[in-house]
Amino acid sequence: MEIRYKPVDKEIRILCVDDERNVLKALRRIFIDDDWEILTAESAAEGLEILEQEDEIQLVISDFRMPGMNGVDFLGQVRERWPDTIRIVLSGYADAACIVAAINEGQIYKFIPKPWNDDELKVTLQTALEHYFLQKENRELLEKLRASNEQLQKMNDTLEQLVEKRTEELQFQNQALKISQTILDALPVGVVGFDFDGMIVRTNAAAMNLLGQENAFVVGMNREEVLPEQVNRMIDSLEEKRCLHGDIQVGDRTLRYWLSR
Repeated sequence: MEIRYKPVDKEIRILCVDDERNVLKALRRIFIDDDWEILTAESAAEGLEILEQEDEIQLVISDFRMPGMNGVDFLGQVRERWPDTIRIVLSGYADAACIVAAINEGQIYKFIPKPWNDDELKVTLQTALEHYFLQKENRELLEKLRASNEQLQKMNDTLEQLVEKRTEELQFQNQALKISQTILDALPVGVVGFDFDGMIVRTNAAAMNLLGQENAFVVGMNREEVLPEQVNRMIDSLEEKRCLHGDIQVGDRTLRYWLSR
């Protein structure tokens, strides 16, 4: 009998508990053609011992009336200690009080009266086992999802810390740039800074005034578009020397320059 959702390497174990040996033999005979391990116990106490010893029992079928511990008390303990195990009552005493007690205390999957129909019993057990493995698969998926969410939360927390740290660094750098620009603007000499490609990256108010660009925004422009031709030629000649200085005539003004690489 094929059981959906069952892992390929998982063996099916069913425990049958009944004080009548002929009932246990009949249950074994029903599943003789199935690749299932049918365990039997003639009392609730023996059934609990088997559950403690075996690795995993997916389904327990128990009689209702047995000497000593009855089926309701037995299945109640099974529910407390092995809550994932499917619990079924198989009994000839199908009165209402019996059914209510079994459902309330043992939280059984199904109540099957004796005598049973073999085919119907096999279908019931097949459905119960599929329910067991589906529930187990869902729990495992939920656990993986929970673990993934925890890992994602840790990553988000780390990212938030990195963003916060980077934001503080950028705020500090921006503040430093503002201070440096304030200092530059306070200098009585003009300053123009540009990168190796000739793009202007820094100026001050004095430089803009000397160049006649008081209201222009030249940062990001090429120096050749802004600086006088004489200055650009001197910059182009600044190869081996680290620093040049001198005077140049720009219009009616004489400018003293310092060029540094």
